[in-house]
Amino acid sequence: MRTFAQVLVNTAVANVTTSFLWFALTFWVYLETRSVLATGIVGGAYMLLVAVFSIVFGTIVDRHRKQHVMLFASLVTLAAFSIGGVLYLIFPEDALLDLGGPMFWIFAGIILFGAVVENLRNIALSTTVTLLVPVERHANANGLVGTVQGLAFLVTSVFSGLSIGLLGMGWTLVIAIVVTGLAAFHLLFLRIPEELPERDGSASAMDIRGSIAAIRQAPGLFALIIFSTFNNLIGGVYLALMDPYGLELFAVELWGIVLGVASSGFIIGGLVVAKFGLGKNPIRTMLVLVAIMGLLGATFTLREWWPLYAGGIWAYMTLIPAVEASEQTVIQKIVPFARQGRVFGFGQALESAAAPITAFLIAPLAQFLIIPYMASESGSATWGWLLGDGSARGIALVFLFSGLALVVLALGAFLTRSYRLLSAEYQGRPADRMVTIR
Repeated sequence: MRTFAQVLVNTAVANVTTSFLWFALTFWVYLETRSVLATGIVGGAYMLLVAVFSIVFGTIVDRHRKQHVMLFASLVTLAAFSIGGVLYLIFPEDALLDLGGPMFWIFAGIILFGAVVENLRNIALSTTVTLLVPVERHANANGLVGTVQGLAFLVTSVFSGLSIGLLGMGWTLVIAIVVTGLAAFHLLFLRIPEELPERDGSASAMDIRGSIAAIRQAPGLFALIIFSTFNNLIGGVYLALMDPYGLELFAVELWGIVLGVASSGFIIGGLVVAKFGLGKNPIRTMLVLVAIMGLLGATFTLREWWPLYAGGIWAYMTLIPAVEASEQTVIQKIVPFARQGRVFGFGQALESAAAPITAFLIAPLAQFLIIPYMASESGSATWGWLLGDGSARGIALVFLFSGLALVVLALGAFLTRSYRLLSAEYQGRPADRMVTIR
């Protein structure tokens, strides 16, 4: 547990630093160019690359010692950020901010690459829970992982903007390079007890077949990953519309503070899981919490009251660590350690791709169809009794139906054979492994 704590803190520092620079780059580009297109392409490219490389990362984690994987990721990220720093010194800001020129895309792409590679550490961290923590404490350890992720979000939300506003992009790069270097240096002296992983005969860097084979060995596990993917599809609605709705209620400066305060829900939720665990059946816990999240998403915009919205976001974020910890805890118990990296990577690939897809689809639908409809007399007459009056009732209507869909999805999962089989597998009861999973 002492070694796990050191790995957790080291990963927290690395994640905070990577997110700090990535968010700072986004703020800097938008403030200097006022181009939503540029920030949108950069953000979408990040999610796309995470989805593409997650299976590769999972394969790397399974085939090498976890300390070596983490050190490799840190050194690659350090090299990428350092190259970005050199480019910032060599070229004037005008050249780096010229969206029509090559240097903007080279500069942003190098930092993007360093940030994406950092995700390799997160997959390795999930497997170190199995390696270093007793099985009865897996849920608690995963709660601490959620706390670390929440801390990264909170720190990033506050300090990235302050760094760009007070210090500029140059010193922001210096901070990121120095702290990333310190995290890599600490890893040199960290010892994670692990035997050299055995080769499984596959030479493919993207071992999709091995990932699917590991998932199919556990009845219902593929259904769990698909459920999480659909959950993220609906989460894409909030990704696309949460900020526009918030900016209807708050000034931009205040909205940043609201998000920072609301992100404390991540930390509190993670600490609750770390203290109390997830119960005897984490799958049931996850489905119940997802249904509650759906209710929150459906109701926190029923009226344009800022306390309702801010409180709803905080409560929603408080539940996320437990939902993510539930999936991780199940995989850590029922998937052999030698294949856990590939399973985590495969799940991350599907789930990372899901939210941007919905975000890209829902944004134009809301902009050109739903919002104008709710602004019309017909829309107001039909839904005004439920959603009240205000300038953002179209977004509220999207949130309402998205939240209700999430409730139906979670409650419907209780009725599936996959839920019963996976619950039996996790709790160690006999299960017919030849039953077709749906």
